[in-house]
Amino acid sequence: MTDRSHPELIQAVNGEPRLAGSPLTIRAIIKAAYDGDPAAAAALADPPLPQSSVEAAVDFCAGRACDAIGVHCKGCRLRQLGDGVLSLDDFCRQFETVTFADTGLTLKGGGTGTLQAASLAALASSWVAEEVWFLARRVHRRLVKQAAPRPKRMVPDASLGEGPVVVLVTPQMADNIGMVARAMANFGLDELRLVAPRDGWPNEKARAAASGANHIIDQAVNFADLKSAVGDLNWICATTARQRQMRKPVLTPEQAAAEMASRIAGGQRVAMLFGAERQGLENDDIAIADAVVMAPVDPRFASLNLAQAALLMGYEWLKQSQKGTLGRVTAKETALEPGLNRRGNPPATKKLLLDLFEHLERELDASGFLRPPEKRAVMVRNIRTMLERMQATEQEVHTLRGIIASLTAAHLRRRQQP
Repeated sequence: MTDRSHPELIQAVNGEPRLAGSPLTIRAIIKAAYDGDPAAAAALADPPLPQSSVEAAVDFCAGRACDAIGVHCKGCRLRQLGDGVLSLDDFCRQFETVTFADTGLTLKGGGTGTLQAASLAALASSWVAEEVWFLARRVHRRLVKQAAPRPKRMVPDASLGEGPVVVLVTPQMADNIGMVARAMANFGLDELRLVAPRDGWPNEKARAAASGANHIIDQAVNFADLKSAVGDLNWICATTARQRQMRKPVLTPEQAAAEMASRIAGGQRVAMLFGAERQGLENDDIAIADAVVMAPVDPRFASLNLAQAALLMGYEWLKQSQKGTLGRVTAKETALEPGLNRRGNPPATKKLLLDLFEHLERELDASGFLRPPEKRAVMVRNIRTMLERMQATEQEVHTLRGIIASLTAAHLRRRQQP
């Protein structure tokens, strides 16, 4: 569901988007999928629609690809806006008469046909059409969850390779242990060791606070003292906010991550050491470490809580490995790169942009905006520069042209009123 246009599956028939080769409108499919499920939408046709067709309809509507072709579903707010129906007055003006059952009141419009309404209040609260694309986005999220449900229980990811061990020395609260496990899972760290946790181990409060990082909680090992917890390790860095009077290398989190990566690549086992919540690591704990890690902080308030410290170190660890992604990646969501996210919409061609400029300038000339004449060239140049700077997509250009057309139509109707 990454291609939001599906030109081979969607076509405009009688001024409304439909599935190609089917009498079903996109709106009918979206409504059925929203009120029931994709199976209900598929059952609208005989034989039932394939899942791919339902997904195509959902993608088309959720991504508002209708803006690109300039054809919107009947009963959709986008169509109302495109027709210049911006207010209740505009809505009533579409009909020859509007009658109200409770009062017998009749309104005269300039359109055709008769509209029957229960009351003026009922019409005022219901004249706005449905935001069908909003319903489609809800359905889209359901389909994403069905295709790639969030795992109830995470498992270690071998593709990330071996990482440093996280050692918590005499942690006081089980909730904090769980939050450290969650931070570890965010950044690809799997091995947690505990030294004499105050609230005992195992502890269900830690599991609840881990928010799904249960594999770390389940595999965490409890040690009676620090010596036994680090006996099999080759290199340790100790985190602290307080300056210690010890001759040890002082590293930033970024430098510590690089050092750990280098040592792991050489076959060593390494660890990050964190102290208790109240006052951090004791001097005796730091004495057995090979380096001290201190984060750049505001010196007036240098203390980090346990989970914050673990998250900061984990972030630097995963960053140096270059194996992280911007946000989540699922079967329906691909990895993003930094920069403008066009959501699959190609950038507008110069022809589309020039057509937009000319359309806008024609209407501005007609409204008298581009005057006096001697300033017109500069004003046009400034407007074009401003619009060029937005780096519009094809869909955005079509949307802007629809907005211009809608405003122009509404202005003309107001001028034609007696």
